[in-house]
Amino acid sequence: MTRTIIAIAGASASGKSLFTQTIYNELINELESGAIAIIEEDAYYKDQSHLPFEHRTQTNYDHPDAFEHDLLRSHLEQLRLGNQVEVPTYDYAQHTRSSETRTVTPAKILIIEGILLLSDPALSEEFDIKVFIDTPLDICLLRRMQRDIEQRGRSLPSVVEQYQATVRPMFYQFIEPSKHNADLVVTRGGMNRVAIDIIKSKIKYLLQE
Repeated sequence: MTRTIIAIAGASASGKSLFTQTIYNELINELESGAIAIIEEDAYYKDQSHLPFEHRTQTNYDHPDAFEHDLLRSHLEQLRLGNQVEVPTYDYAQHTRSSETRTVTPAKILIIEGILLLSDPALSEEFDIKVFIDTPLDICLLRRMQRDIEQRGRSLPSVVEQYQATVRPMFYQFIEPSKHNADLVVTRGGMNRVAIDIIKSKIKYLLQE
């Protein structure tokens, strides 16, 4: 069976998850069970349980070194071969991996979303279709504030400090340049209806082959 891996990249809070989930939700009832699977790059943040909590909070989570991309690449290779994998689960409140994992079974279409997917040349080779969600940074910051405070137990000062210290600089150093590796650049965030329909149509075509 031919398997297709689609990467959805872009800045933190750019709308990657919304874009991915919208496509998934709109297709899931039309397709056979197990046709599409989703993986988040965030799940592959390195385990930091060996470090004191104070040290974990100082990690630069927007740098490629924060991720275990070798494991992610290995999992993508296994899924392409038809083998299931155990995807890590990351605990954002504790700044380290949870003891739980999530079983992902091989699907004909695998969508993976994350900030640095297109910045790693070796990892990028695993993707058949590369999409970059290009959202203005001020919009990303507002969304990140709301998400991190409401969903990840963060304080406003800590979100702002992290944004100034690492998020914004790393965007310009690693994420924004990776846009040029994309096959499709999506403007106006995760609810660009035309772009959603293009990817949906491509997925339907691939599943019919």
